[in-house]
Amino acid sequence: MSSVSVEPVTRFASRAAVPLVVLAGLIAGTAAMLYTGAADATLLNDPGPSVRFGLPAAKFVFNLAMSLTLGALMFALLILPRTQGRKVGRKGGRSEEGDPVPAPHPLWEKALKIAEVSSVVWTVSAAAVLVLTFADTVGAQAYLDFSGQLGVFLTQIAFGQLWVLIVGLVAIASVICFGSRSYPGIALAAVLGVGAMIPLALMGHSSAASGHTQAVNSIGLHLLGVTAWLGGLFVIALLGAKLARSAELPAVIERYSSFALFAFALVAFSGVVNASLRVHDLDDLTTPYGMVILAKSFATILLGLIGFWHRRFVIRRLAAAASARVEFWRLIVVEFVIFGATMGLAVALSRSQPPVPQEPVGDPTPAQILTGEPLPPPPTFARYFTEWSLDPLWVVISVGLAIAYVAGFVRLRRRGDSWSVLRLVSWLVGMVLLFYVTSGGARVYGEVQFSAHMIQHMLLVMVVPLPMVLGAPITMLMRATTPRTDGSRGIREWVLWLVHTPWLRFFANPIVASVNFAGSLIVFYYSGIMWYALDTHIGHELMILHFLGAGYLFGQALIGIDPGVKRYPYPLRLLTLLITMAFHAFFGISLMSSEVLIEGDWFGNIGADWGYTAIEDQQEGGAIAWGIGEIPTLFVAIMVAMQWATSSDREAKRVDRSEARTDDSELRAYNEMLQKMAARDTETRR
Repeated sequence: MSSVSVEPVTRFASRAAVPLVVLAGLIAGTAAMLYTGAADATLLNDPGPSVRFGLPAAKFVFNLAMSLTLGALMFALLILPRTQGRKVGRKGGRSEEGDPVPAPHPLWEKALKIAEVSSVVWTVSAAAVLVLTFADTVGAQAYLDFSGQLGVFLTQIAFGQLWVLIVGLVAIASVICFGSRSYPGIALAAVLGVGAMIPLALMGHSSAASGHTQAVNSIGLHLLGVTAWLGGLFVIALLGAKLARSAELPAVIERYSSFALFAFALVAFSGVVNASLRVHDLDDLTTPYGMVILAKSFATILLGLIGFWHRRFVIRRLAAAASARVEFWRLIVVEFVIFGATMGLAVALSRSQPPVPQEPVGDPTPAQILTGEPLPPPPTFARYFTEWSLDPLWVVISVGLAIAYVAGFVRLRRRGDSWSVLRLVSWLVGMVLLFYVTSGGARVYGEVQFSAHMIQHMLLVMVVPLPMVLGAPITMLMRATTPRTDGSRGIREWVLWLVHTPWLRFFANPIVASVNFAGSLIVFYYSGIMWYALDTHIGHELMILHFLGAGYLFGQALIGIDPGVKRYPYPLRLLTLLITMAFHAFFGISLMSSEVLIEGDWFGNIGADWGYTAIEDQQEGGAIAWGIGEIPTLFVAIMVAMQWATSSDREAKRVDRSEARTDDSELRAYNEMLQKMAARDTETRR
C-alpha cells in the first residue's frame, strides 16, 4: 500500500475529531440524563430547560476544551521537539552570543496554536458554566434580580468563589499561551491549567460528607488522566497530515502511548475509587445511576483494549508499513467516538443523583462535624496497622514511583549495567512507609489525636525520607532513561532542569535545609497553620508534601549521592546533624511541659473519650516528637560515619596508586627539600 493512501484517512481523522466527540457526547449524554432523570424539571423553583440542558452542554464543552488545551501543552512540553536544527529566516537568525538560532519545529508551533484557540474556548465555556451554575443553584428566583444575586453568588458563596478562581486561572493560562514561547512560560500555563482542576475536584464532594479525601483526590486524578489521554489523542488528530508525513511520527506516538498507558491506569483506579463511594453493592448497580456507571466502565475498558492493540501491534510498524499508519488513524477515529460517549456519560453522572446519599449524616457526632468521618475505635498498637483510610493521591504516587524504580532497575540489569539491590530495597521500603503514613493508622488517628498526628508528622519528616534518599532516585533516572537528542524534553530532562534550578539549589543548601527541617516544626505548630492542615483538604496535602520534602532535602544534604546538592565535609555534616537534633529535642520537651492546648478548637472538641485529656495527649505527642527522632538520628550519624570512612579509604587508595605510579616522587621531592633546607642552615651557622 502506498503512502498516498494514508492521506484520506488522516484528513478524515483530523477534520472529524471534534465533530465526532461532540456528536457522540451529545447523544450519549442526553440519553443518560433522560434515563437517570437528571433532565427532569424539579417540582419547585425549576430554572427552566435552558439551564437544565445548557449547563451539561457547557460542562461538556468545558471538559473538551480543558483536555485539548492541556493535551497541547503536554505535547509541547514532553513529546514534540521544540526545534528542527535549522536557522531562522533565509539568512539565518542569531542569538545574542552570535550562535545560529534553530527554527521552531512546525509540529511544536502547531501544538501551541491549538493550545491558544482551545484555551479561549476553555475560558469562555468556564464563564458560561459559572453563570449557568448560578442559575441552576438559585433556580427560577435567579431571574428576579439576576445581577445582584449573581454578585452575591460570586463573592459570598463558596461554590461561586471556586468558579471565579477557575475562570481566573484558565484566563491567565490562556494569556500565557498567546504571549510565551519559552519552556518556563508554557510550563507555567500548564501548571495554572492543572491548578484549575483542584477547585473542580473540591466541588465534586461535600467536605462534611464521608469519604471526602477519597472523593476529592479520585476526582482530581480522574480529571488529570482523562485530560492527558483524550487531550493527547486530540492533538495527534489535529496535527493531522503534518504529523503523518513527519519522520517524528513513530517517536511521537510511542511517547504519547507511554503517557496514555499511565493515564488509563489513573482513570481506571480513580474511577473505581469514586464509584465505590456512590455505589455500595450490586443492588445499587441496577439503579439508573449504576447502569450509567457500568456503561462508562465498559467504554473505558474498550478504550484500554484499543490502546493495548496500538502498543502491541501497531506502533512498532508505523515507521515501516503504510498499512500500519492507515490502521492507526482508523483506530483513532473509533477512539474519538468512544471518548465522546464516555465524556457525555460522565457529565450525565455529575447531574444525576447516586443511590448512596452524598450529603452529611443527620445528627452528626463532634468527630463527624470536624472530620466528616465517624470516630475510629480506641487506638491500640494493633489498630495502627488495621485501621486504614486510603488517600488515592498518595497511593498513586507511592505505587507509581515504586513501579517506575523497579522498571528502571530491570532495564539496567537487562542492559548489563549494575545497580545495587540494597538501593532498590531501600527505595521500596521508602514507598511502603509513604503508603502507610498517608493511608494507614497514623493518618486515621492523626485526624483526631495530637499524639497520632505527631507520629504521622515525625514519620514523614524523619523516617520516610531516609530510605528514599539512599535509593538515589535521580541517579537511577539518569542511568535508566535515554537522553533526548531531537530537541524535545522528557521526564529526564525536566527533572534534571528542576534539580539544577537556583531556587531548588537554595533550598537544598545544607544550612537552608537544616533551618527548614527544624524551623518548620515551630512555624507549623505555633503559628496557627496547623489548623488549615486539619480543617482543609489542600492544607492537609500541602502539609504532607512540605514535611516530606523538608526531610528529603535534609537527608540529601547529609547522606545523599544525587546531584544538585552542595554537601559539606563530613565533620560539618555531623555537626549540622547534632545541632539540628538538639533543636528538635528542645521542641519535644517544650510540648511535654506545655499547659496550653495547640488547636484546642479541634482536638479539644473531637469528642474522643479514651481515658486521657487532650492536654495529656498533647504532652504525649511531645514525648513522641523527642523519642522518634533518636533512632533516625543515630542511623544518619552511622551512615555519615560510614561514608566518611569509605571516602577516607578511597582517598588513601588513590594516594597509594599515585605513589606507586610515580615511585614516591612527591615524598622524595619533599625529603630532598628538607635536606636542602638543613644544608643551608648548616652553611649559615658556619
